[in-house]
Amino acid sequence: MENPMMKYTELEYIGRGTFGDVCRAFDNATVGQVAIKKINLQGLRKKELKVNELRVMKTNKNPHLVNYLDSYLVDKQFWLVVEYMDGGTLSDVISKTYLCEDEMATISRECLQGLDFLHSNHVIHRDVRSSNILLRTDGSVKLADFGLFAQHTPEQSRRSSVAGTSGWMAPEVVTGQAYGPKVDIWSFGIVGIEMVEQEVPYWSETPVLPQLLIATRGRPKLQQPNRFSPCLPDFLSCCLQTDEARRWSAKELLQHPFVTSAKPVSTLVPLIISVKRKKKTRM
Repeated sequence: MENPMMKYTELEYIGRGTFGDVCRAFDNATVGQVAIKKINLQGLRKKELKVNELRVMKTNKNPHLVNYLDSYLVDKQFWLVVEYMDGGTLSDVISKTYLCEDEMATISRECLQGLDFLHSNHVIHRDVRSSNILLRTDGSVKLADFGLFAQHTPEQSRRSSVAGTSGWMAPEVVTGQAYGPKVDIWSFGIVGIEMVEQEVPYWSETPVLPQLLIATRGRPKLQQPNRFSPCLPDFLSCCLQTDEARRWSAKELLQHPFVTSAKPVSTLVPLIISVKRKKKTRM
């Protein structure tokens, strides 16, 4: 029943998520910062999606997922208030600096812990990509934006609707086959290639859509695998198996040597702060 326009003071627009713009704001009561995602509720389908996003965020709290704080209906908008991740997105990091192998391993571990939690609770994210992985200047790495998530049950453990973002979609989604949680693993494998090569596979091969090339050419590979330890290409290979049955689960990947060797999140702090400063300098 509270008026969110009295509770929060908007500071700046910070980006766009699935179906809505995101702004940074102050909570006037706590003087803490939050992120507010504003979604236009024109059309029943979007209303259903937002109810779904609210439900998954409220019922699936985890240190590796962006934390839900509050929600409001404001005129014809749905406002979703979540914790503010002051380090920006992994996409920002990838575009502004080269990641070392240790940094990639730590980011991978944190994301896989979030995916393992979701999958263990019968939730498929369906939009894992670098812009939906958020960071904080304390080194935290969290999955965000659950606008396309799908809940499944033992009775309905497979989905068939096409959902996701071009370039990160798994082959089984692109070709219209039934799929399960491992679509998120493929998408994260694409994020892994992004971290190494600073772009999505096939992204520059316009006008052909990346997902069509993935469907026809199969598993994308690193352009220069010998630059890295054997662990990294092997880890990406386990994520990017075109045969879903051979693709590793999040739980299995957490036991891969590339991930088990990962350092604490505190080692990411200099990287995140450096990228944040570069971003401010260029603004």
